[in-house]
Amino acid sequence: MKRILIIDDDRQTCMILNRFLTRNGFEAVEVYSGKAALAYVKQNGVDAVLCDYRLEDMNGKEVLAGIKEINFNIPVIIITGYTDVKAAVEVTKMGAYDYVTKPLLPDEILLTIKKSLDKSIEKPQDNSDTASKSKDKAAANKADIKLSSNDYILGNSVVFNNIITQVKRVAPTNFSVILYGESGCGKEVIAQTIHQNSKRANKPFIAIDCGALSKELASSELFGHEKGSFTGAINHKVGSLELANGGTIFLDEIANLSYDIQVSLLRVVQERKIRRIGGTTDIEIDVRIIVASNERLMEAAKKGKFREDLFHRFNEFSIDVPPLRERSDDILLFANHFLHQTALELEKNVNAISPAVQQIFMHYAWPGNLRELKNIIKRSVLLTDTNIVDINVLPFEIVNYSKLQFDEPAHAHTTNEYAAVASQDNSTNAATQPSAVESMPQTTDGKITINDKSLKAASLVAEYNMIVEALKQANYNKSKAARILNIDRKTLYNKMEEHKLLILD
Repeated sequence: MKRILIIDDDRQTCMILNRFLTRNGFEAVEVYSGKAALAYVKQNGVDAVLCDYRLEDMNGKEVLAGIKEINFNIPVIIITGYTDVKAAVEVTKMGAYDYVTKPLLPDEILLTIKKSLDKSIEKPQDNSDTASKSKDKAAANKADIKLSSNDYILGNSVVFNNIITQVKRVAPTNFSVILYGESGCGKEVIAQTIHQNSKRANKPFIAIDCGALSKELASSELFGHEKGSFTGAINHKVGSLELANGGTIFLDEIANLSYDIQVSLLRVVQERKIRRIGGTTDIEIDVRIIVASNERLMEAAKKGKFREDLFHRFNEFSIDVPPLRERSDDILLFANHFLHQTALELEKNVNAISPAVQQIFMHYAWPGNLRELKNIIKRSVLLTDTNIVDINVLPFEIVNYSKLQFDEPAHAHTTNEYAAVASQDNSTNAATQPSAVESMPQTTDGKITINDKSLKAASLVAEYNMIVEALKQANYNKSKAARILNIDRKTLYNKMEEHKLLILD
């Protein structure tokens, strides 16, 4: 039986998650602080961790870093409010398996945990299988460009076509490459594409997230160690640079490496040799190095965060990867790609995105870039009961953000956030709105059409909006939200279920 560690200072949430996971065949363990969690992981084995981002004594980043130091392979899933999406993206870059947003959805939690466990079981002992499983895929408008997996596509926008041109030029060489861009914008996919179109394509491609590595862990992960070389080194370990011999290593968020590790890495770049921790002999390697950073390495060097000589060694070629908001022509291309991926994965007949949702996607800023878009699509497909993704399954923050871009009249902001935008496309969306919205007063030219259900619908909308606002003010702590609303906790739970703000109970 797989053991799941639940970390949350809200004991009621822990109890609900514990009961839910136990009913689904897991052994669940509750702890209520970050320090207690790290102590438990250090003393006991766990198969996965479900951790709230906001704890009283630590935040999700600190807990994640501590767990990765104890056991790098434990999948960690972060629970976060939607307003913390940037933080969620950051912890994903640090090595979290995934994140889920509140209010928690049973199917989403269960699916994410099962996938994290499957991935940890199927993780190969080395990267020799990676190349053998890779498939070449040529896009019709991307002649001669190969992709490492059918899970990936390349954009069609003008700005991204320029990147493909650069990839074609640098891939056949042995140049080191620096990829600049925001978190989640697809830097690793571009690194894989460079590898797949190089002379090293049949050799390993190994990706390392430097942001997830402590100083001690980084040395062992990159260079390997000999048995007994330090406390805890109970076995011989081959480092990632040695595993990537003949192929490519991708070092994401390279600026997060400590200064000492940068010195050791400089020797690797200069001499093409490594020495394992505790070892006495040098090992010659032939590795192409691709690095990525969300800040300019030269600027980091001026601040003393990055060695300037190492920057010049890496800076043989650089590519700027634009954020998704600057690639508007690619938004719907990727949205539909993720839609078909998720529908296949969930075995659901969802094959289209409604025009209203497409409009919202095109107006949204996408601070989490492609990673955020993929997660929104996954969540939407999970919640969709028809064959079309519609507004009613989108997080209200995205609908609200986009709504403000449409210059709607003031009266629209007093109605349900879903219905306000949906009124622009009532003919398409009316059949798929949630029960409270199906009975909404219909807006046409700024006036409300009265029907026999208008008063009831308006009351439901007002109640829904008050609950959502209280949850946001309380950072989704239900006890605090109940006090804000001047109701007891049980009544709040009943209201959340009534409004489809699902809880795991």
